[in-house]
Amino acid sequence: MSFDIALSGIQAINEQLNTVSNNIANAATYGFKAGRANFASVMAGTQPNGVQIGSVTQNISQNGSTQTTGRALDAAIDGRGFFVSVNNQGTTQYSRVGIFSTDAKGVLIDSNGNKVQGYGPTKNGALGAMGDVQVPTGQIPAVATTGVSYVGNLSADWNVPATAFKSTDSSSYNMVKQSLAYDSLGTQHTVSQYFVKTGTGKVDVYYGVDGAAPDTAANPKVSLTFDTSGQLTGTTTGTVTFTGTGATASSVKFDYKGTTYFAGEASTTTNRSDGYASGAFVGLSMSPDGSLVAKYSNDQSQVVGTVAIATFANEGALSAISDTSWVANAESGAALTDPPGVGLSGKLATGALEGSNVDITSELVGLMTSQRNYQANSKVLTTESQMMQALMQAL
Repeated sequence: MSFDIALSGIQAINEQLNTVSNNIANAATYGFKAGRANFASVMAGTQPNGVQIGSVTQNISQNGSTQTTGRALDAAIDGRGFFVSVNNQGTTQYSRVGIFSTDAKGVLIDSNGNKVQGYGPTKNGALGAMGDVQVPTGQIPAVATTGVSYVGNLSADWNVPATAFKSTDSSSYNMVKQSLAYDSLGTQHTVSQYFVKTGTGKVDVYYGVDGAAPDTAANPKVSLTFDTSGQLTGTTTGTVTFTGTGATASSVKFDYKGTTYFAGEASTTTNRSDGYASGAFVGLSMSPDGSLVAKYSNDQSQVVGTVAIATFANEGALSAISDTSWVANAESGAALTDPPGVGLSGKLATGALEGSNVDITSELVGLMTSQRNYQANSKVLTTESQMMQALMQAL
C-alpha cells in the first residue's frame, strides 16, 4: 500500500511540474495567464490511497504588467474581458493579446491571423452590427465646401477709399483675405474677400474666385453693419457660387457672425471652411474607447468600427487553447460583449500590451518544493524496497 501511495505522489508531482514548467516557459508571453496544479487526496473506502492533481486553476483575474510599445494598433485591457476573434474554421476564441493589423482585404485581424470581432460604424448614435471589422483602405471621395466661417476685427480706423472698388486697385479697398473652397471633385479654389469701408460702421464685402475680378451679378456683395458697440447687426452672411471644371455648381455660404468693428489693427481669428479633397488611406489607429480611426492623406479621419470586449460569468472555467487564447464552454457561460469600458468590460490602454502574469520567483520556489517532495516520495519507495528485501532474506 505504501508503495502505491508514494508512486501516486511522484506521478502527481510530475503533473505539477508540467504546469510549473509551462508557466516559466511563458513568462515573457503577452497575455499569458499562469496556472496552478491543485493536489487532492485519494481514498480507497476509509483508507488513504495517495494523492492526485484534482484540478488546474487559471489565474485569469490577475492582470499582467502593462508594457508600452508605442504601436498604434496595440492595446491592453485594463480590467476584465477578452478580445474576440474568429479563426479560419469559424471558431470563436478569446484572448488578452491586443496585437492588431489589417489583412490584404482591409479586415482587422489579430497576431494569429484571426478576424477580430467588433461593431460597425456608429449611426444615429447607435453602434453598428457585431461582426468582422472592415477598414476602408481605398480612396475616400471629395466633399464640396458649403460654408466658410470668418471671424475677425474690421478696423474702425479704416478710411473710406477715395475711388470706386476695383480688385486690381489696392487703394480702392481696405483689406483682402483668401479662403479655400473645394468643388464636388475635390479641386481646390481660392475665394478672395475684398473688404471696403463705405461709412461709419459699414463695410461691403466683394467676392472673387480663383483670381478673377468679382462678378457682382453672379456673386452680389454683402453689406455688413456694426452698431456703436462694434457688434455686427443685420445681415451676417454672404453667398458665393462657382463651377469647377467638370464639377457640379458650388454654393458656399460665408458666415461673419462674431466679427467686430473696433479701433486698432484689423485681424482674423477664424477663416475655416468645410469640405475637403479626395484622400487615400494612410493608416489606422485605436482609441482608448476601442474605436478604430482610419486616417487619410487629406488630413481627414473617420471611425470605421469599435472592437468588442467579451466577459464571462466564470472566466476561470474557460478552456485554454493554443495561441494564448481560450474558448467558452458550459461552465464558463456564454460571452457577454460590450465596447471597452461599458458594463463589466475593462478599458483599453492603447500603444501597449499586457505582459504575462507569471511570478518567476514563486515558480522557482515551487520548483524547489516539488524537488523536495519528489525526493521524499522516492525515499519512501527506497525504504519500502529495502524492507521487502530484509523480509525476504529473513524467510
